[in-house]
Amino acid sequence: MFNRVKEVKPLADLMLLVTFANGVSKRYDVKALLKKFEPFRIFTTTPALFNLVKVDQGGYGIVWNDELDISCNELWNNGIPDQQKAA
Repeated sequence: MFNRVKEVKPLADLMLLVTFANGVSKRYDVKALLKKFEPFRIFTTTPALFNLVKVDQGGYGIVWNDELDISCNELWNNGIPDQQKAA
């Protein structure tokens, strides 16, 4: 099952606020990807690129460009429920 992304907002410190089609919002820490996947390290040298994030067509993930994307399942499974939205 896919938890499709409805909206994504870049936050400070390489965090994302992701809202899914079911109304649940989660925070996702992109810093965890810097060690695992070299292409994501560009955010440390070109921080403005991070703010260009958008929802991929169909909501199956988020993208920055042709080389940088994160699937909706990764965001759902490893995101942390947003306490501010829950309150």
